[in-house]
Amino acid sequence: MLSNLSDLDLRLIRVYLAVVDAGGLSLAQAVLNVNQSTISTQLSTLEARLGFRLCERGRSGFRLTPKGERFAQAARRMLDVVTDFCEEARNIEKKLSGSLRIGLIGHTDPTHNAKLGLAIAHFRKRDEAVRFHIFNRSPNELEEQMLAGELDLGIGYFWHQLPELEYVPLYVENQIAYCGQGHALFGTADRIGAVDVGNYEWIGRSYPVPEFESRFGQKNYGARADNMEAVAILIMSGRYCGFLPSHFAEPYVRQGLLQVLNEDELSYRVTIHTCLRRSSRRSDIIDAFMTDLRAIMGA
Repeated sequence: MLSNLSDLDLRLIRVYLAVVDAGGLSLAQAVLNVNQSTISTQLSTLEARLGFRLCERGRSGFRLTPKGERFAQAARRMLDVVTDFCEEARNIEKKLSGSLRIGLIGHTDPTHNAKLGLAIAHFRKRDEAVRFHIFNRSPNELEEQMLAGELDLGIGYFWHQLPELEYVPLYVENQIAYCGQGHALFGTADRIGAVDVGNYEWIGRSYPVPEFESRFGQKNYGARADNMEAVAILIMSGRYCGFLPSHFAEPYVRQGLLQVLNEDELSYRVTIHTCLRRSSRRSDIIDAFMTDLRAIMGA
């Protein structure tokens, strides 16, 4: 059983992950630039060090064992830490060094994405050596990965407001009701009011939207979706009405594929927040970046 980690172990672990990523020993040969028998020997050495089998390999094909899958996940986390440590050691003289992992929801306003880019530019003027990692995630995933320590910041729409996390308002997004070509309401702009929405099928979200539900209650949902692109597709079927962020729907409206129903009565606003750990658990990197982000966003 592995009780300490040597340089050889690190090399063997990297070989194993290369095989996992390639999907087998034969496919990993070109990546590792060694023959299949050498790779097999290296895997056997690592398995002997660990005391359990990582993968099944042979004529029946390549397949990870349950322990092999868990080990691959743990190994990736360990190598990420090693990479961050090496980066920090190389830049130890810098005031801020390490990494910053940011998760974003998709289909956000390009204007605010540009401001996020500007905040990163301002941060890079500091005495720093920070590597940025930016990921696209759903709101649920953002909060889950924040709690697990896999992300440092999340930017998106959050309805939970978990007590373990801090939420900083960044900007407000306008959601407007639309219908598509072929729908009975298409071509009759502004003729439907809030009291009439129950007469038509609507697209619900797979997550709660308190801002919508407090105004319109539970409507006649004929479909559900968990992202804006899916909502737009369902609206364009001509069978449903649905709400979309105005910036996201605008190109579809210009092409005549979607039509605003009644912006005055059928619209609501949601707040986009930055989600981060409470101050006692945050790094100086996160606090410095939040200072720049809030200044640019005016939050």
